Amino acid sequence: MQTRPLGDTGIEVSRLCLGTMTFGEQNSEAEAHEQLDRAVAFGIDFIDTAEMYPVPPRAETQGHTEAYIGSWLKRRGSRDDVIIATKASGPGLEHIRGGPRLTRDHLHQAVDESLGRLQTDYVDLYQLHWPDRKANVFGKLGYEHAEEEDATPLEETLSALKELVDAGKVRAVGLSNDTPWGVMRALHLAETLGLPRVASIQNPYNLLNRTFEVGLAEIAHRERVGLLAYSPLAFGMLSGKYLDGARPAGARLTLFERFQRYTKPLAEEATAAYVKIARDHDLDPAKMALAYVNSRPFLTSNIIGATSMEQLESNLASESLRLDDEVLEAIEAVHQRIPNPAP
Repeated sequence: MQTRPLGDTGIEVSRLCLGTMTFGEQNSEAEAHEQLDRAVAFGIDFIDTAEMYPVPPRAETQGHTEAYIGSWLKRRGSRDDVIIATKASGPGLEHIRGGPRLTRDHLHQAVDESLGRLQTDYVDLYQLHWPDRKANVFGKLGYEHAEEEDATPLEETLSALKELVDAGKVRAVGLSNDTPWGVMRALHLAETLGLPRVASIQNPYNLLNRTFEVGLAEIAHRERVGLLAYSPLAFGMLSGKYLDGARPAGARLTLFERFQRYTKPLAEEATAAYVKIARDHDLDPAKMALAYVNSRPFLTSNIIGATSMEQLESNLASESLRLDDEVLEAIEAVHQRIPNPAP
């Protein structure tokens, strides 16, 4: 398993990260522990979660994912050999803290509750799950500024994170679902006010959504704020299992109709083209899609997720797959023809 540096923190993380948002919804506690055991045995030392998980977010299940990881940590009796990342929710989910914000009080409450569920004294990477301001996130395009915007100043948020770092509850901080402006503003405040420097940004990145390359890839390279890529299989679309209207029993897009980001007509057309490339070269489409993400120079870690051990084994196998120039050129040709059909 390759490792890569987490920004300038001195922390090294595995190139594959185990995503856990299905734990507590599609996966039981026992299944979650089985996945965690297998991932660590394979060489993954990086585990990503969030206070709002599992997905889809519901009051009845909120926090279950962290709790399952916590019971696993307690059972194995070892903490320091794994890197645990979690996230604080931004505005919009009323069942979390009565409407979460990224204020000082909210962040102190959020981290303490996460630490309790995780059964640990610290988290290695604490991320802001999405901004506490109006921004183009979760596929939204066409930014429109609102002067009356009710946003928590980023200075307050980063100052609160500094308190958590100073208290030993957090080792490093990161952003998620953020924009080039958000990253550069956070870096500027860190440099000028002595606040924590963000080490990473967790944004979507896959063959159907390479928008990270437009503005954030250069920042990731020049400022050492690497990508933690989520949805590398575009909710499973890039496996090819949803082509031609198929909806396999128990699959995410079958169970939850709210996930429509990657099922638009152009996205389906692009998916079919990528699946054909894989099959023409005797490759598994899912492994090819993951291997492409793994190969990106601005990547810190690729967040894989699975609901079955069979899916997990397939995802793990992408670590050793290297795509040749012919495959990469074919992928680029599809991207040039149908660029970012699911931003």
